[in-house]
Amino acid sequence: MIRPLHHEDRAGWEALYRGYQAFYGFHDRRPEFYDRAFERLMSGRAGDFHGLVAEDEGQLLGLVHYVFHPNLWRDEGVCYLQDLFAAPEARGKGVGRALIGAVYDAADAAGVPNVYWLTAEDNYPGRMLYDRVAVKSPFIRYNRKL
Repeated sequence: MIRPLHHEDRAGWEALYRGYQAFYGFHDRRPEFYDRAFERLMSGRAGDFHGLVAEDEGQLLGLVHYVFHPNLWRDEGVCYLQDLFAAPEARGKGVGRALIGAVYDAADAAGVPNVYWLTAEDNYPGRMLYDRVAVKSPFIRYNRKL
């Protein structure tokens, strides 16, 4: 079952989000990082992030975070899917596909059909799914040197 994130999901959500952060090499996030992220997901403020979770028999198996934002090329704006993670024991069972589908549904309901996301080039398992549910962009991302 895919559903919105609730306040009482905090512990399960944090365990999943810690797994996601570790997957991308961020093992040393401070507790405040998770506090701020969860507060933003629960804020309900316009322009802030939304969170959905995959649940089976009371256990959280995956999460997705997304945000709608303006875009000069699209009057209706766009939807950025920032974080997607399935627990290792849930991979290959349709959790990621269902979470992406739920973001697509939310974007369609908001009148914002364009959904995009980024992933690591070496995230081969994820990319196998993404190639089935989306079209790979020809763009290359650059980040400011800090």
